[in-house]
Amino acid sequence: MVVALMDDLTRARLSARTLVAQGVGFHEPVTKGIVPPIHMTTTYLRDSDNGYRSGHVYGHTDNVSVQQAEQLIAALEGAEQALLFGSGMAAATSVILGLEKPTHIVASQVMYWGFRSWLRDVERYGHRVTFVDTSNLDAVREAVVPGRTGLLWIETPSNPTWTVTDIAAVAEIAHAADAILCVDSTVATPILTRPLALGADIVMHSATKYLNGHSDVIAGALACARETPLWRRVAKNRGQLGQALSPFDAWLLTRGMRTLDLRVRTQSKSALILATRLQTHPAVAAVLYPGLPTHPGHEVAMRQMSGGFGGMLSLRVAKGEKAAIAVAACVELWKRATSLGGVESLIEHRASIEGEGSPCPADLLRLSVGLEDVDELYFDLTRALTMAV
Repeated sequence: MVVALMDDLTRARLSARTLVAQGVGFHEPVTKGIVPPIHMTTTYLRDSDNGYRSGHVYGHTDNVSVQQAEQLIAALEGAEQALLFGSGMAAATSVILGLEKPTHIVASQVMYWGFRSWLRDVERYGHRVTFVDTSNLDAVREAVVPGRTGLLWIETPSNPTWTVTDIAAVAEIAHAADAILCVDSTVATPILTRPLALGADIVMHSATKYLNGHSDVIAGALACARETPLWRRVAKNRGQLGQALSPFDAWLLTRGMRTLDLRVRTQSKSALILATRLQTHPAVAAVLYPGLPTHPGHEVAMRQMSGGFGGMLSLRVAKGEKAAIAVAACVELWKRATSLGGVESLIEHRASIEGEGSPCPADLLRLSVGLEDVDELYFDLTRALTMAV
């Protein structure tokens, strides 16, 4: 058993930094250990009258380690409930699979490539998807069809160009059409943006990234503003389809989240320093980062992101695709690997990963800023730019 020391009112008053550092106040009551144990059990004893007064029946849906992480995410997002999944893709696709009937979906044109690729084939489920530049509110209004559009899916900042979408404005458009708004807030994290407070109905995270932050867990999360029929179907499907996160991964995720505030704020600060310095480098054609005044989404980001603009930025290398690939091959501190949000800094030629049909520019390098010394990261990158270009 694990006990939470904080009630809901206390949680609501505390800052995100305190919530994550305290792990929502969970402790183990027998030994008084401040780090809860990992609950690995998959099944639970019945009471003598054949009931389950403990509230736990089977591991598909009932696990204390998983529930602890879910409660922390819900507290951070200001959500009524949160659910954990075995991957970010499992979380994202579960929203679509939970729709009651074939639906018209409006989605961000630029987003995580894996989910975009899946949405492109979603017509096999009877849905129709329209991809638009969701930073353009007129384009969103034009794409929404009242009576037919049931879901708007936006990612902000969006991967890998870090386009910023006005969550509050899109929420108004969605709700005017009686549609649901789901926001992929993986990059912003609840430290910088709380989409539910801006009008979103569901917020999604690839918890593999910043929430865990240590490149050792694959996980996904959803949090809802309120329980709805769609949310209940998503929760039911998770149990029936075996999509839940494992207890050990949930325990690691909670452990990772306890430094979330410190990590995200430090990475955001370093990313802004790097973006500002790299703007004037002769080998760089453009720096894509919402924290720069030159970024087209900067004004919106200023309104809906608090405490920083995230740890992700992209560079467009002046001499094109081959030069960009060469730069990635010359770095030493930056690791050439897929993913983002970890304590180590990563660099990737994103178009090579996404392949044919990708909207990602061929000259683009995606950078995930870690916790290393920012001057050393800058030196390593500029040395590579000079060597390769």
